[in-house]
Amino acid sequence: MGSGMNRRGPITAAALALLLALPVGAAAQGATARGQEARSQDRLDTAESLEGNYLAAIVAGAGRDLGAAAVYLREAIKGDPQNNDLLERAFVAFLADGAMPDAFRAADKLIQRDPSNGLAQLAIGIRALKQKNYQTARNHLQRGGRGRAADITATLLSAWSQLGSGQPTRAIETLERLKGEASYNLFRDYHAGLILDAAGRKADAEKRLKSAYESEKTTLRLVDLWARMQARNGDFDGAATTYSEFDRLLPNHPIVRDGLAKVAARQTPPRQVGNAQQGAAEVLYGLASAGNRQGDEAAALLYLRLAIYLDPNHDLAILTLGDILERARQPEDAVAVYEKMPATSPLRPNAEIQAGLALENLGRPEEAVKHLTALIAERPDDIDALSALGNVYRSRKMFEEAAATYDKAIAKLASPGRANWDLFYFRGIARERIKRWPEAEADLRKALELLPEPLGRERALVLNYLGYSLVDQHLKLDEALEMLRRAVELRPRDGYIIDSLGWAYYRLGRYAEAVRELERAVELRPSDPVINDHLGDVYWKVGRRLEAGFQWNHARDLNPEPEDLAKIKRKIERGLEDGPSANAVEPKDPAEPKKDGG
Repeated sequence: MGSGMNRRGPITAAALALLLALPVGAAAQGATARGQEARSQDRLDTAESLEGNYLAAIVAGAGRDLGAAAVYLREAIKGDPQNNDLLERAFVAFLADGAMPDAFRAADKLIQRDPSNGLAQLAIGIRALKQKNYQTARNHLQRGGRGRAADITATLLSAWSQLGSGQPTRAIETLERLKGEASYNLFRDYHAGLILDAAGRKADAEKRLKSAYESEKTTLRLVDLWARMQARNGDFDGAATTYSEFDRLLPNHPIVRDGLAKVAARQTPPRQVGNAQQGAAEVLYGLASAGNRQGDEAAALLYLRLAIYLDPNHDLAILTLGDILERARQPEDAVAVYEKMPATSPLRPNAEIQAGLALENLGRPEEAVKHLTALIAERPDDIDALSALGNVYRSRKMFEEAAATYDKAIAKLASPGRANWDLFYFRGIARERIKRWPEAEADLRKALELLPEPLGRERALVLNYLGYSLVDQHLKLDEALEMLRRAVELRPRDGYIIDSLGWAYYRLGRYAEAVRELERAVELRPSDPVINDHLGDVYWKVGRRLEAGFQWNHARDLNPEPEDLAKIKRKIERGLEDGPSANAVEPKDPAEPKKDGG
């Protein structure tokens, strides 16, 4: 629901274009208040001219530093306060950056000049909701535009504003307007159930929320809120069943784990959504989740900023925003967001772990290790924290330490299940790197055992690593090649895995097949230095010397690892020496976390 919106919708196509034009590829350059202060003008040299500040904003956006872009745009507006295009760019940047006072001031000016600006109307409507000015909120929401997404957004938010006005019956009547598509039933029943629950109409609320749950049992938030309602109504066994059924789909999620523990102890959980502000935040979080799943991270970011403004304790919104920031390669901002996770949330440990991993992605490994080690000292049985520390060691190529840390995590497993496959997989990688192959092979085969078909991506990763390792050691070659072929079948568009198959053919001297696979891999990953280098090697072996030189030169220019660069330069100067081991740049493991968080 977070994509495909028209010009007059709440998150308009034009607004998103402005956001991307800065550009911010994942749109997640958000700063918290602390981050905003850190980017204040005393730390940035703003230009004296409008043009200079505007260009500086573009450069900052291109570098994915929307906080700096917001500072420069703030200065640029001073030079040309009547420029609507500049104002709208700044508004979107402020909102995406989490600078809410600036965003609201810009939105006020925008709707005075252009009342059809859907995003500005939405922002002002949300501010009115926060301030409990519910009629004002509805006025702005109704001016926010037309179209499927706009109508759903305005209808849901208006219904919650009516609850705030003390009119729950009117709120339900508003929701009943959502008709015409089967998917509307879920939104209608879900929010009707929450509104009726907040209004104290327990029987009606249970009926509507149960209807929503029965139509969609795979959404964590809906599962959790339905189970909480069951428990508050005294049906602890039903709540346990609800949580357990979801646990089979997504094992060991902290919210589900916490819910199961509470209902087992017959503890009545508090209501999560009990007022208009929390309800409107729930609407925005749902829209953000939909956009995030569809790859529309720009819309997701904006909705999450507004959701957290309304409900600063919305733990799932905080975690989702932090995740978007990390994927946007903004780990410093992600750390600041994770620090806002409520101490009482079952997601707090996850946020603390993610903060440690974000420190690693910032290139601060000592701090990451210190942070995660402190968490483990506080929670020695926290398998997730141990796994995260092992991953940091592994990303730093400290494989002895990684293997030892994974040992501790695996030792705490009462009975390994599907959710634990990655511990064995990563320990297998660490053990293989420190030449403990029999143990590594056992771990990798255990990971496969825990991943029954048809789990595609995960099995492909394990098959890729195990298959290539066997080929590399000239062990069980028929089985190894079959593993690699199966990995490619599972991930036919994964250039790294196809590269492994091509490189295996190369190591076996089957050069024609190697050319075929490596050319496919380069098509899929044209900017990867390792794959280009491999294609150069196999071209050399089949006598295509000029093309080999071209590929090596291209690989050299793609910023390879320093140790790989030396090998590539030697091949450019001398050609390929006899024996692949003297020249080889090893295939990239698609599961190895890059230091930049990719």
